Amino acid sequence: MTRLAEKDTAITGVGMSDVARGAAKSALALTVDACVEAIADAGLTRAEIDGIATWPGERADGSGFSPVGCAAVQDALRLEVGWYAGGGEAPGQYGAVFNAVGAIAAGLCRNVLIFRTMYEATARKTSYANSLLRQGQRQAGAFAWYAPYYTYAAALQQALFFNLYVHKSGITPEQVGQIAVNQRRNAALNPKAIYKTPITLDDYLASPIIATPLRLYDCDVPIDGAAAIILSRMDVARTLRNPPIRIEAIGSSMRYRNSWTQLDALDTQAQPRVAEMLWSRTDLRPADVDIAQLYDGFSFHTINWLENFGFCERYGAKDFIEGGHRIALDGDLPVNTGGGALSAGRLHAYGAVHEACTQLWGRAGARQVKGDPHVCATSTSGGPLAGAMLLVRD
Repeated sequence: MTRLAEKDTAITGVGMSDVARGAAKSALALTVDACVEAIADAGLTRAEIDGIATWPGERADGSGFSPVGCAAVQDALRLEVGWYAGGGEAPGQYGAVFNAVGAIAAGLCRNVLIFRTMYEATARKTSYANSLLRQGQRQAGAFAWYAPYYTYAAALQQALFFNLYVHKSGITPEQVGQIAVNQRRNAALNPKAIYKTPITLDDYLASPIIATPLRLYDCDVPIDGAAAIILSRMDVARTLRNPPIRIEAIGSSMRYRNSWTQLDALDTQAQPRVAEMLWSRTDLRPADVDIAQLYDGFSFHTINWLENFGFCERYGAKDFIEGGHRIALDGDLPVNTGGGALSAGRLHAYGAVHEACTQLWGRAGARQVKGDPHVCATSTSGGPLAGAMLLVRD
């Protein structure tokens, strides 16, 4: 039987910069902070980093979506690497991790620095946001399909998919609101979270509708910040400071049309086959998972993943999250224990990996899940960005 490459790799260190709604530092400085912290956390030196990966690579368009790429980090840290990669055509944000797994398996490197930087809070205070609405501006690519309907914002696009899910599942606003309420409760215990003030279900229901069925509290929080992880070859990982967090299995398939606009699995977000692939690569089952750090660009992504990972049946998430007890820190399956992107800030799935490792290493302080968690399921969003990992502490 072919040895699955991810099983010979492990996360050995993590780092996170300060996270803010308007940073005092540049995007590169925030990235350096996260990367230096991750390298030190693993017990490595910069000289021992021989690979770099990011997603989707540098985009110098003023959006703040990905302002820092591999070249800038390599230069800033004076790294000498045998391999590097940054590109957007991959299974979502975890494409950088999957690429690093392949590079390690190919013998190109032993310790890969993987990072993700967001500078959207500052960008949205500039002219960038307004530039999307200039009269006469011609849109290209996927936006050409949205522009005639003025659906420039992701909330407007995704709301169309989520509305179909509401219709098929029968989920109520009171049930959906449990995601936001739970994550704000968790964020109150996370020193780096953006929003820590608890909210009630009444607060959620009173929040403005952005695009039916999405309310304000269903949407993630644009921030300035960076997160970084070190992925090491397993034999190296077992000589380092922290217990290795193995990548037990990945889901990276795209057996749908690779397009948001032409997606043929609208209400399930192209996630089911990604999850099927993940579970086909491990003997573990959903019942073995201790915690879940699920993508929450919008709360409906989290709801979708609960079903698609198999934690509940199709269209059964409404019952699973009813009352919020099962997904709480002391519940059957604690979800987004650091507050997620809805309250801690949009670090675009890498905040989730950072929180997963923080929990699995027992470092989460007041929000630490009891019972010594060993297994975490984590995911990216959906559509052409669907990807998933199963992380297991060695």
